[in-house]
Amino acid sequence: MLNNITYTVKNNFCTGCGICEDVCPKQAISIVRIHSEHRPRLDKSLCLGNKCGRCLKVCPGVGVNLVSIAKEHFVDSCTKEDKYIGRYIGLHTGYSLDDAIRYHSASGGMVSQFLIYLLEKNIIDGALVTGYGDDHITPISYIARTADEVINAQSSKYCPVALNKVGNEIARSEGKFVVVGTPCHIQGFRKRAAIDRRFREHVVGYFSIYCSSGRTFNGQDYIFRHYGVKKSNIKYFAYRDEGCLGKLTILHGGGGEEFPSPRTNSLSTRCRESESLQKISIPFTSYYGPMLRSFFKPHRCLTCIDHYGELADVCFGDIHIAPYDKDEVGISSWITRSEYWETQFGNAAKEGYIKMDDVSAQVLNDSQAAMLYPKKRRAQAVVNMDKLMGRKTPVYDKLFEKPRIKDYISEIVCLAQQFVGRRKYLWFLIDFINLLAELKNRLKISIFLWRKSCASR
Repeated sequence: MLNNITYTVKNNFCTGCGICEDVCPKQAISIVRIHSEHRPRLDKSLCLGNKCGRCLKVCPGVGVNLVSIAKEHFVDSCTKEDKYIGRYIGLHTGYSLDDAIRYHSASGGMVSQFLIYLLEKNIIDGALVTGYGDDHITPISYIARTADEVINAQSSKYCPVALNKVGNEIARSEGKFVVVGTPCHIQGFRKRAAIDRRFREHVVGYFSIYCSSGRTFNGQDYIFRHYGVKKSNIKYFAYRDEGCLGKLTILHGGGGEEFPSPRTNSLSTRCRESESLQKISIPFTSYYGPMLRSFFKPHRCLTCIDHYGELADVCFGDIHIAPYDKDEVGISSWITRSEYWETQFGNAAKEGYIKMDDVSAQVLNDSQAAMLYPKKRRAQAVVNMDKLMGRKTPVYDKLFEKPRIKDYISEIVCLAQQFVGRRKYLWFLIDFINLLAELKNRLKISIFLWRKSCASR
């Protein structure tokens, strides 16, 4: 077995997290964009090979011991355990009491608002977050030390996010920090903490986002092509803005003008400031499912079983179930895995930063049913198919669920969709499928209205 990150890349295990770059003592690794994903590039002339292996030790892609690491870190006396959630202390719903933060977030704005609370109360000195760069579409990660810096990073990023370089900034800094990422980011950072004392000492919290899967940059490119948007003309881009479930929001055109963030300034006002500036606003349900759900999934996501960030101190996400899904502004759900962070949320509620209620494990799991329940079964289906073809697979210490026939069929369809998504000359097939999905939805609405009309006669 190769004792460096080449093993991960060779076996298609890479999650694109970027953590391997930071731990290399010889700076032999650089994260680059290859085939619409982030990948590590290794300078073999600098690599220490079998004498080191640090990059492979922190890699989440090769697998992770979810059960044993969780038992090591989450050992409070009132810890509960759920088959899907993992170990936890509290399960909650709520939202930011700042109307602007809540409205412009993916759900209820809890991640942004809680980070702001922690900063303003001097509980932490900074938070690793991800916003967009100067082109408004390329994710960049940085240490947020002010409320404005947190707000500029809010909402979802349905594209690859590499957290390289920022981890080293934390390790070299004085103070207390939290890191925010997807479950695979958190897995990698937990692995890094195990071998890096400086990093471990300065990170006081690991915050994750619920994650069904990542998306490649091709997903972004498809959206721009679909809506006729030139990348160079984009002034603002957000996958989820303007309430719940949020809208795909793009401001583009307008020559070379730059505009303040719409998160703190009305989008309609921004549009009026330039007659040539155009706004695209598409409901979440109209673009996310047919456009992004499967066509642009990275392969490694097909074998992931960690939906809830089981190694994170706190994990945040939507809650797609009645009565919460009736709210048009936004409601978040979150999981706490230690008494310390449970207490901090209670304090944030008392201080008037957040609204907070309890929710049951069953309701939370059912709210994620479309992605959560099938995830472990389908992951095992992909693992079984890969093994049948003689491929190596990620190693977990947590059992998968036994897949059903339909899980194998589902993943075979997903693999076919990935094949299409990786080849731009086949994207006309996605357009066709989107059209069929739209016609299907219109037919459902027509049938519903017809039945309602018949019942009223």
